[in-house]
Amino acid sequence: MILKTKTLQMTKTPQTIAGQKQEQDVAFFLRRAFKDNPEVLVINDFKFSFNDETAQIDHLIVYTYGFVLIESKSIKGHVKVNNQGEWTRSYNSQWSGMSSPIKQVELQQALLKEMFMHHRNNILSKLLGIKQQGFNGRCWHYLCAVSSNAVIDRKTMPKEISDKLYKTEFLVDELKNIMNLKHKLLRLVSVTDTRPDFSQRELDSIGQFLIRQHIDSNTQQVDAAQVQLKQIQPISNTPEFTPELEQGPKPASAPTHHLAQSTVAILAPVAAFAHEQHPIISCKHCGESTQYTPMYGKFGYYINCNQCSKNTSMKLPCPQCMSKNTKITKRKETYTLHCQDCSLENQLI
Repeated sequence: MILKTKTLQMTKTPQTIAGQKQEQDVAFFLRRAFKDNPEVLVINDFKFSFNDETAQIDHLIVYTYGFVLIESKSIKGHVKVNNQGEWTRSYNSQWSGMSSPIKQVELQQALLKEMFMHHRNNILSKLLGIKQQGFNGRCWHYLCAVSSNAVIDRKTMPKEISDKLYKTEFLVDELKNIMNLKHKLLRLVSVTDTRPDFSQRELDSIGQFLIRQHIDSNTQQVDAAQVQLKQIQPISNTPEFTPELEQGPKPASAPTHHLAQSTVAILAPVAAFAHEQHPIISCKHCGESTQYTPMYGKFGYYINCNQCSKNTSMKLPCPQCMSKNTKITKRKETYTLHCQDCSLENQLI
């Protein structure tokens, strides 16, 4: 299940454009593989802060047994790593050093662990009054995904690094090997697989927690722009009632009722269009109607607002007959509200 897609940035340099393209490629393969699996949660472009430190994870996977962090790197030429773990790559036949993406994702994982351990009592549930195992005992893995047209020199590369370095098209195969997902019944009878697993409720709780922690730079910029726009009063086409001035005679003007009729004639089709385009689902707390994440939990389908981090149920009254006898169905990425009384079907998302 995809909890968050890649956040596109306004980029201009060839390096940043190539880097964003690589992250989009990885996100595409992850979506194709796991979008319909509720036991695999995918968060692309996850940025968070904890203990005065900030980290940005290109791709974070939360699954039944643990976590996988993926660092994306756009490399079009050759890439080498020596025995000291130092990375070099070639571009236009010129070799240069580069920072280690493996070390980078290691630091991201350490900070993510710290944040989970600090909030574990609020995230994980209890079983028979006894606290479940925390996050340290779970499976933790990290990988680096490089461009498919990169040339990887594995002959001189340390094995511990080579085992974590994959081209984009082979990434999902390695993820499936790492996760080794099993049916719930097989988990109960298995005597060889001793990995502690998250319940579906705990997975949902972890997903909600992570979405709340995400820092969206684009949203912050948009919010700031909206605040500035609110401070600027728009120029209205309708007449404005002001106190009469005693200086000189009043200018001649058209009758007020004619202006009112003209205004109504102009605004009526605009209002009708806005009503048709207005989405039926929005955050009940702050009114946000576009920046949210569809999710599934104990009480059915709902949205988690990216603005205020609060939840709103998708099970709404029928917009036609106002009946509360409705249900929500999901088909791929489409969520539809069905009224059991008047048989109306209304696409929410």
